[in-house]
Amino acid sequence: MSDRYLRDIELLNDNNVNVRLSSLKNLIDAVNMGELPRPVKGNDVNNHIHTIYSFSPYSPSKAIWMAFNAGLTTVGIMDHDSISGAEEFIEAGSIAGMATTIGAECRVDFSGTPLKGRRINNPDQTSIAYMAIHGIPHTQIGVVKDFFAPFARERNKRNALMLERINSYLRDFDIKLSFEEDIIPLSKSSEGGSITERHILFGLSKKLIELFGKGERLTAFLKDKLKLEISSKILGLLTDGNNPYYDYDLLGLLKGELVSHFYIDAALECPPVEEVIALCNRIGAIAAYAYLGDVGDSVTGDKKSQRFEDEYLELLFKVIKELGFHAVTYMPSRNTIVQLKRLKKLCGEFGFFEISGEDINSPRQSFVCSALRNEEFKNLIDSTWALIGHERAAAEALENGMFSAQTIEKYPKINQRIEIYKNIGRGGL
Repeated sequence: MSDRYLRDIELLNDNNVNVRLSSLKNLIDAVNMGELPRPVKGNDVNNHIHTIYSFSPYSPSKAIWMAFNAGLTTVGIMDHDSISGAEEFIEAGSIAGMATTIGAECRVDFSGTPLKGRRINNPDQTSIAYMAIHGIPHTQIGVVKDFFAPFARERNKRNALMLERINSYLRDFDIKLSFEEDIIPLSKSSEGGSITERHILFGLSKKLIELFGKGERLTAFLKDKLKLEISSKILGLLTDGNNPYYDYDLLGLLKGELVSHFYIDAALECPPVEEVIALCNRIGAIAAYAYLGDVGDSVTGDKKSQRFEDEYLELLFKVIKELGFHAVTYMPSRNTIVQLKRLKKLCGEFGFFEISGEDINSPRQSFVCSALRNEEFKNLIDSTWALIGHERAAAEALENGMFSAQTIEKYPKINQRIEIYKNIGRGGL
């Protein structure tokens, strides 16, 4: 690849959105002219790509380029507590000729439900759960931005307090982080992006690398001074000073080992689940519960073995149905086939729309979820195209959306609606 195109790829993560989009156009033009290879496309989809507007190594434009080169046919943005990357993502998808879906992930409070006090799908806190807002009509992006703004302010207050706890934990080693100098610059908070625990730990990763370098001196500090448990796999990665993903591998270790030392329960930044369901209904979006399931060997490398909602899954489904959730989103690569078959059976019994995507927030992760190629999960390909059709229809008029009262009255069966909206999605290409 020529230096010119390598430079364009680098500029996909430029601070200026116009530079990012212009660089993407240059690269796609080069593909169309035969100067860069055209990737082979199959049926792969992914609805769960994080960008720099939450935590990720990818801008929306870079995410589209990565998805394009992975051969995906569709791609969806899914940032934490932010939709500020959506317009760029949509435009970048148009430049690349890729169908896109728009969503956001947030933590919600289940304290007013029968699940109060339970560990749901959040490793760090009971009563608080992750949910996804899928299929946001493009006309409603501004409404979602306004909704998240006050919660982001509350989250940053807690972020600053958690950083104080980290500094207290590291005081004996003369290590100190500044929220303004070490954490905020790693985010896009000035443009409506969120700051997460991962930003804080990424800032710590960079500080530790600065102080100890990459390799045995740092791993010795982690083991001997911080007393962290490091698997042989991660130890091998962190001993290799030439590891191109060193800071992300260190982040994964710190997230799995250190969060309990500084975590402060989220409160005001997590709206009641009923409030987010009401938002989804108001803007014509699709409210989806994010299934995690009991974790054994974490595929993402940043979660310890832990029990979540599997032991009371039937109750959970009853509760989310009564709350008005439309869908359940899950990641086939994260769970066993036994877990997934049970989940799919319950989705069928309760009439939930099934959505999936591979959670991308690290350069080690593949944009392709190979588990979706299993015939068992073919329905998740169809549901992605239905999501695209829903967004297009609801952008024209909210009552045309997949879960509007008008549409449900006309097509009461979820499988009917999937077929109709799938055809709308595919027909819009």
